[in-house]
Order: sequence, then C-alpha cells, then structure tokens
Amino acid sequence: MADPRQDPGSGDPETCGLEQILEALKLLLSPGGSGSSSLQITKHDVLLATLKSNLSALEDKFLKEPHWKNLKLLREEIANEAEWPQSSVDVTWSFTSQALLLLLCLKETMLHLAASFSPGRADPRTPEAAPALSPDTLSVSQQKTIQSVLQFVVTLGVCPYLMPGVGVPLRCRTEFGAVVQDVVCLDAVPSASRRLYASCRVLLDVAQHASLGSLIFCRHFGDIAAGLCQLGFCPTKRKPLKSEEEVITEEERAVSRKALRDILDQVYQPLAVRELLFLQGGPPQSSTDMKTPVRCRAPAWLRRLCGQLLSERLMRPSGVQAVVRGILEGAGAGAAGGSDAEAMAADWKKCDLIAKILASCPQQSLSPEDYYRDICPQILDLFHFQDKLTARQFQRVATTTFITMSRERPQLAAKYLLQPVLAPLHRCLSTAEIPESDMVPGTILVTEEELSRCIEDIFKVYVVGNEPVAVLVDSLLPVLGVFFSLYCFTKQSVLHIRSLCQEILLWILGKLERKKAIASLKGFVGLDKSVPSLHSLCQFRAATQGDIVITIKEAICDEDEALYQKVSSEQCQVEHLGDLLSHCQESGLAGDFFIFCLKELTRVATESEAELKTQPFSSKSLLELEQHQTLLVEGQEQKLLVLQLVAVLCERMSEQIFINIAQVVEFVAATLQRACASVAHQTENAVESQTLSMSMGLVAVMLGGAVQLKSGDFAVLKQLLPLLEKVSLTYPDPVIQELAADLRITISTHGAFSTTAVSVAAQSALSKKDPEGKIDEQQQNSRERDTGVSHGQLSQQQSPEKPNQPSLASSAPRSPQEVSEPSMTTSQKSRSITTEQLQEVLLSAYDPQIPTRAAALRTLSRWIEQREARALEVQEKLLKIFLENLEHEDTFVYLSAIQGVALLTDAYPEKILLGLLAQYDTSKDKHTAETRMKVGEVLMRVVRALGDMVSKYREPLVHTFLRGVRDPDSAHRASSLSNLGELCQRLDFLLGSVVHEVTACLIAVAKTDHEVQVRRAAIHVIVLLLRGLSQKATEVLRDVLKDLYHLLKHVVHLEPDDVAKLHAQLALEELDEIMRNFLFPPQKLEKKIVVLP
Repeated sequence: MADPRQDPGSGDPETCGLEQILEALKLLLSPGGSGSSSLQITKHDVLLATLKSNLSALEDKFLKEPHWKNLKLLREEIANEAEWPQSSVDVTWSFTSQALLLLLCLKETMLHLAASFSPGRADPRTPEAAPALSPDTLSVSQQKTIQSVLQFVVTLGVCPYLMPGVGVPLRCRTEFGAVVQDVVCLDAVPSASRRLYASCRVLLDVAQHASLGSLIFCRHFGDIAAGLCQLGFCPTKRKPLKSEEEVITEEERAVSRKALRDILDQVYQPLAVRELLFLQGGPPQSSTDMKTPVRCRAPAWLRRLCGQLLSERLMRPSGVQAVVRGILEGAGAGAAGGSDAEAMAADWKKCDLIAKILASCPQQSLSPEDYYRDICPQILDLFHFQDKLTARQFQRVATTTFITMSRERPQLAAKYLLQPVLAPLHRCLSTAEIPESDMVPGTILVTEEELSRCIEDIFKVYVVGNEPVAVLVDSLLPVLGVFFSLYCFTKQSVLHIRSLCQEILLWILGKLERKKAIASLKGFVGLDKSVPSLHSLCQFRAATQGDIVITIKEAICDEDEALYQKVSSEQCQVEHLGDLLSHCQESGLAGDFFIFCLKELTRVATESEAELKTQPFSSKSLLELEQHQTLLVEGQEQKLLVLQLVAVLCERMSEQIFINIAQVVEFVAATLQRACASVAHQTENAVESQTLSMSMGLVAVMLGGAVQLKSGDFAVLKQLLPLLEKVSLTYPDPVIQELAADLRITISTHGAFSTTAVSVAAQSALSKKDPEGKIDEQQQNSRERDTGVSHGQLSQQQSPEKPNQPSLASSAPRSPQEVSEPSMTTSQKSRSITTEQLQEVLLSAYDPQIPTRAAALRTLSRWIEQREARALEVQEKLLKIFLENLEHEDTFVYLSAIQGVALLTDAYPEKILLGLLAQYDTSKDKHTAETRMKVGEVLMRVVRALGDMVSKYREPLVHTFLRGVRDPDSAHRASSLSNLGELCQRLDFLLGSVVHEVTACLIAVAKTDHEVQVRRAAIHVIVLLLRGLSQKATEVLRDVLKDLYHLLKHVVHLEPDDVAKLHAQLALEELDEIMRNFLFPPQKLEKKIVVLP
C-alpha cells in the first residue's frame, strides 16, 4: 500500500513497506505439508512440521531475498530492544515469537507512515472527490491476514498458559485447540509465566495503534484480560519449585494490573462487562456425557477479582446501561435489539439476575445511600429509550430492578426512585405549596413531556411489574386524586395516556385494602375532603403537541360561571367514577362502594331536622352565623352528591354487581336500616316500601334454594335478624311485617322451616328479576287479542267442568264475532278442517268487524303454512281475498293480508309471483301508492322465504325494481331501491351480469334524483350491499367496486344532505374494512393434520 524509501543501508522503519510485512506474515501462516506419505503420522506431528517448515522458509527469505533486507534489519532492531526470550526448543514458542516480532514491525511501520503523511489541499473544482487515504489504512484482505496471525498468537502464546478455570480451555474450543494444547511444551525455557507475560505485553503494545487495537480487542479481549488477571492477581508461590524456574516480578505484576484496568477503561463497556462475567463463571457444572469436557470452576481469587471489577464498571457514569447491555447482548440480543430482542424481553430470569445485581450494594460504595443516589437516576433512564426493541428489554430490566429495590430497601427506593417519578404529580397536589413566582395565571407547572413520562413510568412500574409492594402502593396513594382528575380530563378527548390512567387506577384500586380503596373513591368525588386532590389553582390543559400540561388557571370573576363550572366538574367526576367502577365488578369493589353509598343515603335520610335549625340570631355572632351557614351549604352539597352518585351507580352497574352472599346481606341490611329510619321519622313512602319488598324478596330467593347455602352463609345471614325483628314490629304494612317475621324464622332455623309467604316473595322477586318472561307473556296476550281469542275463553271451551273459574270474558256479553271462534279454535286443535269451517272463515274474511276479519285472515295464513289440503284447493280465491284486504286501511287487517299473500306465494311461486310483480309495476292510476308499497313488502317476504331459490326469479325481480326506480312517485322509487338492495344482498354470487345494471342505476339516482329521500335510499342500497356481501364483495363486485367507490366519494364531498353523507361514510367504512381484510387477512394459528393412508 505504500512504497518503501530507497535507502538500503538504513534500518529505519521508513525503508520497509506494509506489503513486505504482510507477505512475511502470510509465509508464516502458509499451510505446509508433512513431507511424508505415511498414514501413521498424527495431527500433532503435522502441526509441528508445518510450524518448523514455515519458520525455515521465513529465514530463507530473509537470507536470500535482497529486498527483504530492510525488514530484516527492522526485525533485528526490535528483537534487540525486546526484553523477552525469543528462542526456545519449543517450536510453538519460536513461531509465536516471530509472529510477535512481525506484528511489532507492522505497528512501527504504520505509525511512521501515518506520521509522514501530509494530505494535499482539496481541489475546489472537485469538492465531491474523496480525500486521500492515509498510507497506514489496511485493506479487507490485509485485515483478514492480521486477524489470522492474531488468532495464532493468542492460541499458541496466551491460551495454553492459562491456569485451569481461567478463561475457556483450548480443549473446549475447537479440535485444533486440543491439538495445540498437547503440542505446547510447558517444561521448556522460557517458563509458561514468562511466555504469557511476553505475549500479553506485545499484544497490548501493538494495540496502541487504533486500527490494530480494534482488531485485537474485537476478537481476543477476553483471552488477553484473562492472561492479565492471572499475571497481576493470581497468588504467587513463596519460592519456585525449581531453581531455574522464572517467576514474574512484583514490578511486572503491577504493570499487568495497570494494563488490565487500562484496557477495561478503553474498550466498549458492555464488552468488558460480558467478558468479566464470563471469566467469573457460574456454579460448578456436572456433565453426564463423557464426550463433553467439563469446564473447571473459576478460582476463588478470580471470582472475587471479577466481582470487584464489575462493581467498578457499575459505579462508573452510564455503568448501569453498560451492565445491562453486557448481559443482554451477551445472550444474543445484539447491540441495537437484534432478532432475539423479543425473546430476551420475555426472559424474566435474566431480568431478575440483572435486578439482583443492580439492587445489591457493592463493597466499593461508601454506603447504600450513596450507591442508590448514583445508581437510581441511571435506572430511571432505562425507561426512556426510543428504539423499540432495545426499549422493551431495558424497560423490563428497569421494572424488575425498581421492584427489587423497593422490596429490599423501601426507604431508599422511596427517596431516590419513587419521589423523582411522582414529582410532577406532587407539584400540583392540594397540599403542595406553590411558589409565588409560579402563581401567575397561565404558568406551566408540569410540561407535557414531564407529565407523559411520569404516567408512562408509573404504568411500567406498577401495572407491567404487577408487584403490590407496600412502598409502591403507599407512595401512589397521595397522588390518586390527581390521577383521577387527569383520567376525567382525558375522557373528554382521544389521548394515548387515557388508557394508561385507567389501567393504573384499576390496578391500584384492586391492590389496595378494601377500606383504603373505598376511602380513595370517596376522595375522588369529594365525599372525603381529607384525601389530597388537584390543587384548586391548577388545571389540566391540552398542549400543542397533543398531550396535556398542568397550568395555573385564571380566576373567574363571574360567580354564576364559577358555580356552573364547579357543578359540571362534579357531575363529570361522578359519571367517570361510574365508568371506572363498571370495570371493578368482578373484584367486588363496585358492590362494596355501592353499599357504602346506600349507607350514606340512609344517613342523609335520617339526619335530624334539629341539626338544620339555627339558634336564635341573638345568641350568635355574625361570624358564627356565617360559619353555620357554610356548614349547612356543605352538608346539602354532600347530600346532593350522594344522591347523584347512587343514581349514576344504579344506571351504570349491571345485575352482577354483588359477587358473594356477604355483599347481598350488606345491601339488604342497608335497605332495612333505611326502612327502620323512615318509620322512626314517619317519612316512609311507596317507593321505599317497594324497595324493601324487593330486598326482602332477594333474601327469600336465597333461602328458597336459588343459591346453595352453607353453614357459613347462614352465619352471615344472621346479621339481618335484629333488623328483621325491628321491621316486623314497627313497619306499618302488615304484609311486610309478616314476611319479615317469616324470614327471621327461616334464617334462625337454617331453612328447616319456611312459610308460604317466603315462597311467594321468592317467586315475585324472580319474576321481577327476569323480565323476559313478562315480555313473552305480554306478547302472547297481544297475539291472542289480535286473533280475537282470549285465554279465558279458551279455558272455558277446553274446561267446561269449571264454570266458576274467573275469567275476563265470562262476565262480558258475547259479541257476534265470538260465535264463530269456537269452530276456529277447534280447527286449530284438530289440524283437520272441514268444508263448513273453511266456508265460515272465508265469510269472516269479509266481516265488517276488524278483529273478526283479522282473525280470519290469520287463520287462513296458518292453514296455508300447515299445508291444509282443503285450503290449498281454493288458492285462487284465497289470493283474491288477501289482495283485496291489502287495500284495507287498518294495520291488523293489511298486515295479516301481507302475511297470507307471502305464505301463499311461497307455496306456489310460479303461479303467483309474476302476478304480484305486475301489480307492483302498474301505474298509480290502477293501484294506490300505499297498495304498491304493500305488494313490495309481500315481495320482500317472499324473497326471504325462497332463500337460495330466489335465483330462479332473479331477472323479473331485478327488472321490476329497476323499472320502479324510474317511477314518477318518489315514495315508490325509494321503496324500489330499498327492495333492490335487500334482493342484491340475498343473491350474493348469483348477481352475475345484473351487477352492472344495478350499479349504473344507483350512480344515476344518487347523482341526478331531485328527491332527498330517493338519494338516501340509493346510498343505503350500497351500504346494504357491502354489509351483506362482506368479504365476498371483492369477488361479486370486482367489476364495479371502483365505480361504487367513486360514487361514495362524490356523495361525501358534494351531496348537500347530511343523512346521505352519513350513509356514504358508513359505506366507505364498510369498504375500507373489506379491503383491509382482503389485503391483510388475519393470521390463523392453526395446524393442519393429515392422516396418511
């Protein structure tokens, strides 16, 4: 790479080029042959023969090649200055010595070339040209050659001389390493210690050049560090075993110790941590595989040394990050996360290991408090990495360390970890003192970055860590009021910290003791003023970056405005508390807080009126009167707040609010106490009586067997005995008195005795609890009224032997139409009709009385549905009757007729459907618009009933509805579009080529029709089409999907009607969801198993 200076008589490094040195190194590494074809030759002999051959070839080069003279002189000069032995009967050490000498020559040459290099000035005409490279720059192939030489030097000159347990033995590395270990002669001069010392010193000398140092430390830092540890810190023997044995002097040991600390400070700190951990080793290993050699455990002195050096790495600036990176990167995560980062983030064992290391105070620290003062800020910094993969690992480590420190040293963790994290929230507490300089309205107390970081850190520690350590819970308690205020503010907009606030509140409420949790909930809504909350001068405000800041709010001069803001704020807090508690029902917190509110309601209801009466004005000063009035106002506010809270909880909570019998008993006890208080103050009313009956019915249900009660449950129920006794003696309603007395007896006897009143109360409570049965009963009664057949009449017809049975119809005079109903009832029961019955019902279909006509039409419909032969024989007559009744104006009549025509068409579609289409397609001169719309409803019912068979009648149906879209009547056009949409929704893949006609029609109507209702219907057809086809839309509508999309965008941007715009927006959302699922189908974690024959 650089030309040598032409001065053959000088030994200066400038007369030698890099290429000559690298050529000499390649000659040393050239793979030679053994010179023998014998099969008995071993690998050891091959290695020794190769090393001897390469050394001889190198010496021949120096003797025979004249242009190598300069390199020879430089090598001799460096060899003469060297203080370590270079020759030995051991070929491996002779080879290592020559390699080390050539590396020193290379280093000196590169330093001289770099010093003599003076780059010329850059040409301003070509500023984009690359600057000239320094002559000591190594190419890729040259770097590979040097790396190979370094590997040989370390393998032959360092590793064989390490003590057992220091570093990785050569035998455990590669097969070549095992051969080298057997070839090295440790008894030859120089001794192993001298060889190790010389190799390490020369390598460190070569590493002073930046390029060579990066090549050395990148691959061989661990081996060099192991050698320096052995040289500088291994306990020495008192005197050598042999007189000729060379021992490392104390001065050389000191040099080795200093060199070790220098390179530890010089290299990449995570690399130093990783290698020190590796040198320190782990517990003793045992192997059951005889082929796998077991690594010796590190000596005690080395373990202590590595622990001390690791502690020093940790105590340095950014030492925590270096330790974390060293452990995680050493496990394969990579410097910036790597492919295994997610697996590392989920490995709790390694995180626990790091947490224990960081939480343990090293011996080098003066005190645990000093250690925590230095380390805790670095631990908090681990939460704030931007790179996602690295952040996941570091946050997991930081969370685990945070929890470990809080568990082991709670006082120091509270001072140096929790206080900095919670500081932004403490700054705006109601108990905090705000400096006068910050009292100016608009002053920002907490910036958006501080607040967001605070919330995210708390979420990572508390919710992700999920360890309810006492100091963590206690530290968060004072700022819960501010947290809830922030949660309420985030509910007003879409902010990323809203879910974090909710998760934190739910976590802390679930981990707190029940009394503390309820006390916190009281403080949230203002029932407990002693709970710290947001400072009265502070407010939350949206920031410019989309987050939240806490500022000093401006004073409101208008009293009405201030009162309005206060009332609206309290109302929002109560509603948001209800939303929050709706997620706490499974834990039982919502039920306990609801019971507390009921008890507060009882206290409010039973408050003595004497407390509200003021003493005569003459006996009080003005100050006392003002204070008294203030207390009265606050009391009234508390009462209103309790009432509002109970109302919101009743509205938001589901019927599963109580999760155990104890809560139900407390609820009933609160109701009984309120009833007793109402009786004492003579303020009972109907609502309270009904509530009392329901609560006592709830107890009756439990005692009646709805819940499997145990002996412990009866012990809880016995808490109601005094209250039930009081109700049975004092309540004015005799029914409630009797029920209370019976419940008391049943509870006392553990259910052995139960009266009829308890059973009736249980049945009543169950009927109120299950409203579906009541709804079904109402529907049945309505259905019977529609057909003109009452339950009482049916009872009398079927049970004539019970004339005294009360019924509504038995006391009323029988109307003329009721005379024909027995025959209809009999026919329904027997399912076989006679000609007389059929004629009677056909005549009733023309009866002027609406109930009789509607009942006859429904009876005919039922016969058609049951495929009665006699009724189907007169199908033309039945069709005529139904079509004539379509013109009737009464709802019961024409709805019954629509049902009949639909059922008849379902039975004979080929005969009737085309006629209905013709009637629907006629002009309004022949049929009214209402009649045509009724026929359209019949057609839709027929389409639903036909199912897949509707494809047979696709063409006439579609064409009829398309013609209806061009009708002059706007109502008929809208009806046709609606029918067309439902038809297309049913056809699915059977649309075929008709889809082009339908699309053209919808585009024309949506863009050109003057009636708003018709344009709405056209857009709604697209919504129905996309919603019905769902994922099949990409196949069915693939030819027209682009046209529909353009139409929807046109409507959204240009349509003046808001409803049509809404329909178009809904259609676009449906289309967006369809395309997303089409382009990015959901991943199904399933495995297909095939049974081979």
